[in-house]
Amino acid sequence: MIKLIKNGVLIKNGEIIEDVSESGKEFFRGTIAYGILSAHNVGNAGSRREKSGNPGLNGGGLCGEKSGNSAICGGDLCGEKSGNPGLNGGGLCGEKSGNSGLNGGGSFNEKSGDLCGKTGKNVDFCVENTFFVEKNDCARLEKDSSLRLKFDALASHDITYVGIIQTAKASGLKSFPVPYVLTNCHNSLCAVGGTINEDDHVFGLSAAKKYGGIFVPAHLAVIHTYMRENAAKCGGMILGSDSHTRYGALGTLAVGEGGPELVKQLLGKTYDIKYPEVVAVVLNGKPKKGVGSQDVALAIIRAVYDGKFVNNKIMEFVGGGIAELDIEYRNGIDVMTTETTCLSSVWATDGRVAEYFKTHGREGDYKELKPAETAYYDGAVIVDLDKIEPMIALPFHPKNAYTVRELKENLEDILAFTEREGNKLLGKNAPEFMLRDKITGGKLKVSQGIIAGCAGGTYDNIFTAANILDKKSTGCGGFSLSVYPSSQPVYLDLLKKGALEKLIRAGSVVKTAFCGPCFGAGDVPCNNALSIRHTTRNFESREGSKPSDGQISSVALMDARSIAATAANGGFLTAATEIEYDDGIEKFVFDDAVYKNRVYNGYKKADANAVLTYGPNIADWPKIYPLPETLILKAAAVINDPVTTTDELIPSGETSSYRSNPKRLAEFTLSRKDPGYVARAKEIAADAEKIVNGEIPNEYAEALRLAGVYFGIKGGESAETVPENGVKSAESAANGSGNCGIAKGRESAENGVKAVESVPEKGVKSAESAETGPEKGVKNIGKSADGIAAIALGSVVFAKKPGDGSAREQAASCQRVLGGAANIANSYATKRYRSNLINWGMPPFLSDEEYAVGDILIVKNIRKLIAEGAAEFPCVRVKDGECGEIILKIDPLTADEREIILKGCLMNYYAG
Repeated sequence: MIKLIKNGVLIKNGEIIEDVSESGKEFFRGTIAYGILSAHNVGNAGSRREKSGNPGLNGGGLCGEKSGNSAICGGDLCGEKSGNPGLNGGGLCGEKSGNSGLNGGGSFNEKSGDLCGKTGKNVDFCVENTFFVEKNDCARLEKDSSLRLKFDALASHDITYVGIIQTAKASGLKSFPVPYVLTNCHNSLCAVGGTINEDDHVFGLSAAKKYGGIFVPAHLAVIHTYMRENAAKCGGMILGSDSHTRYGALGTLAVGEGGPELVKQLLGKTYDIKYPEVVAVVLNGKPKKGVGSQDVALAIIRAVYDGKFVNNKIMEFVGGGIAELDIEYRNGIDVMTTETTCLSSVWATDGRVAEYFKTHGREGDYKELKPAETAYYDGAVIVDLDKIEPMIALPFHPKNAYTVRELKENLEDILAFTEREGNKLLGKNAPEFMLRDKITGGKLKVSQGIIAGCAGGTYDNIFTAANILDKKSTGCGGFSLSVYPSSQPVYLDLLKKGALEKLIRAGSVVKTAFCGPCFGAGDVPCNNALSIRHTTRNFESREGSKPSDGQISSVALMDARSIAATAANGGFLTAATEIEYDDGIEKFVFDDAVYKNRVYNGYKKADANAVLTYGPNIADWPKIYPLPETLILKAAAVINDPVTTTDELIPSGETSSYRSNPKRLAEFTLSRKDPGYVARAKEIAADAEKIVNGEIPNEYAEALRLAGVYFGIKGGESAETVPENGVKSAESAANGSGNCGIAKGRESAENGVKAVESVPEKGVKSAESAETGPEKGVKNIGKSADGIAAIALGSVVFAKKPGDGSAREQAASCQRVLGGAANIANSYATKRYRSNLINWGMPPFLSDEEYAVGDILIVKNIRKLIAEGAAEFPCVRVKDGECGEIILKIDPLTADEREIILKGCLMNYYAG
């Protein structure tokens, strides 16, 4: 059904060549993804300067007759007489630099030969740009080069856009530089009383008027359907503050990220990554009748997720099977690629894509995209569509997928296994998770069906479900079916064609466009229920239950076709391949009158005099302090689950009603995973405030003593001014061995520097004088004259693998608001969560150590180490009065990321 090729492959004229060795061979990365990325890399069309003949590469200041030493990848480049400065070990250009190498290949300028030209044959492991070549001076790019990307459009919904605009406003926003679409599909008016949700929408409209945005009112469209209908284009790139930002089937390379990455784009900055690896997804054959897009997607997710096969890579869909799929079918597969943890996805385009754009009045946005005749990929997923069967993903993850046939044949065993794994995940404080009690007469009986959102609520899915339920009944028992068309144009055409009438007559409830069933703000099932849904996720509590309040229900993911078949069978699990139905679909007619009559389009119409409208629940971000010189961390939560989703870090559903009030939203942080976290974080934050005011609570003073860090009443560096007293500096006390193997001569340190006030006339008369005293004074432990604290305290969360799921920045920002200062993990599930941590000034540490709540970690010289780009951070861990040395690690940070962490957060970084 699905085959994985883990090593590199060549695809030549459709033929897959597996036996490929990277060593000593020249590969052309003639993929769609690389072409689009190259076109949006603002560093690509570089500087052809005097006599150098050298186009710029990835923003590096290249060449110039006398340009001297500008750097890329650590190598200094060119200049007329620069000789052979290196790029990855080889030299580049300069009028007289000769034929020095780039990764072993030749360099170029007016005398040295060809580096990046289309005909160059001496560049190892290069990228051949097959799309938008005309926009690039350099047709090939090195595999591991850095990208500095600018996107064509941005998109946010109402859970995220208030915070993004508030952050951008605080950072100097004047107007939106590209089309920025603000949808309101995550409104949760049903969840809480009061005006706060609609206040967000009013704020969004006022922001669209002030800054020149596009505002889509509630119930008009879900975010991703609107972007497909109105913004996606072949060869384009879109950045969205929702993890399911995927428009690859329309030839758009779209990325879902946390809000701060959109802030960067709004301020004219770039999205910075290394060229990602690209994995080919080769589709062969044609799906059987009854097999839908969700079935194909779940089969792929099951195959690739556990091995991190496509983690942070781009999935590029190619192969003859694409031609057998309608566009909405492709969209349904594409949007679910998020659940593989890939960075993005893109498809080869064809006449059906051209027809889609024509239907939506945007013929000019179509271009044929296809890989080069010979293209190198970092791996491949081979999918035989004709062998895919109807699938079901059991709680609590889309990867927990089985064929419906497998489940039916092994019902008791599979459900028992799912119960065991689910109860381990939920923990001892949750109600018992049960599935086997839903077996009736040897069959699985479900309570609810939902077809909704960007994955399920498409025209094709709903039209087919209507055909299946035509002249049938969903029954008068406990089972219910709700259907949410994903946009008003889809709703309107389904209404005109009679599809909604068929659904309503059968007993279904048809509702307007809303993402609630995807994030727990609508159609919450009853306690102990099992809902089957064609939506994107089935994480724990994603459907809206509250285990902490004794409530537990769960979701299994299925395709709309099999959900309709199950509805027609009274709620007993049924695959669409088990029934007969008409699978004909009438051609969709797009009528954009509903958009023209309701959507506010203010792009390029910014009004600087317009006033933002604030409701009482919309609050500014609290002050965030810069990174201190020495950071004390206290573990406020330790999560040892294999994977921790962003829904567990900050629950969705009704909590999102407080999305525009950072402090109120933070009250829900980890509430479903660790209800005691917020109280512990607040206690640590209170101690941190004492340190700001010059008082070190005893447990931290003792930890500092054990770690060999000596501070007086308010002092930190006074010892360097009193060498006669036995210790040159507080820093020097940490150069030898002691309790933790790092404190040199603790006794002498204690004798030499008992307190700052005991060192008269040596540059510091007293702790009080340190802040305003002589030039060699002491930095106050709260803050120094330059605003940098010598010591600061913050809470830390450890999780083995956090960040799977939503792109919501609140997963990080809520920790920060509560005084969080870092995360520690074995690994991070997604780039977007790691980026959120960085953008909120929280170092994303890596460690294989075991931790417990209450552990104290002291990271000395952290500012210096971050600034220097260190990969390892010596750390003292104090636990139960004992201490030991450990090493925390951080994967490489960009220069901007290092500076953001030093400043404390993205807002501080842009504020200067």
